[in-house]
Amino acid sequence: MKHIQLVVFDMSGTTVVDKSEVLDCFFEAAVQYGINTTPEHINTMMGWSKIEVFRTLLREELGDDHPEIEIRAQRVFKYFRRILEAYYFNNPVDPTPGTMALFYRLKSKGVKIALTTGFYREVTNILLYKLGWDIGLNRWKIGNGASVINASVTSDEVEKGRPAPDMIFRAMKLLNVSDPAQVIKIGDTPSDLKAGKNAGCAFTFGITSGSHSREELSVFPNDGLFHSMEEVAAWFEEQENAAPLRADHSPFKK
Repeated sequence: MKHIQLVVFDMSGTTVVDKSEVLDCFFEAAVQYGINTTPEHINTMMGWSKIEVFRTLLREELGDDHPEIEIRAQRVFKYFRRILEAYYFNNPVDPTPGTMALFYRLKSKGVKIALTTGFYREVTNILLYKLGWDIGLNRWKIGNGASVINASVTSDEVEKGRPAPDMIFRAMKLLNVSDPAQVIKIGDTPSDLKAGKNAGCAFTFGITSGSHSREELSVFPNDGLFHSMEEVAAWFEEQENAAPLRADHSPFKK
């Protein structure tokens, strides 16, 4: 195993507790603007750029070439943003169990941590602030020695959101990591798994306690499915403990 320099984590449902608030806001916005869909269908698109979810729903309903798709998508997206931001402003935001311990473990080994998300920058900043993960981030959302994370990347900062690998590649560029074979991707949606594979990451892991179950994620190519971040931490510990048996076996860089 090549030594890992960077772990790229998703946010909601992976490192941030998901109370179905995002799905609920999606569905409320769709209903408010007369889009005929279901929460189950919207959930298949979790992890995507949020505006792209509404574009897709409208294409499905109106046809690909309907002239008002973009106008309507922007209107419903504006409403979605308002109710989602209000939710996060007015409710607690918590890391998922085991996340902080894993972050500290990775940092102690010199492994960089990046967060990527289908959220846009404004709502991501709310989450980072409430979690205290914004401390030490500069204007480009790159951290320093005092920061919890090393970089934050949002879907509106790249050309294409998931399942394209653009956010992973941007995180790598920000943190001077050149080889995707030295990167691990972890997320709770099919689009996370696809993005990791599309990027050529050394490992692409799924979290089954977020927006998708083990059964739902198992049909997509992956290198392991874990119920929690605590199980991911146990995997890292297992790999590290095996290092004396094989000089190249540790997941951590030297």
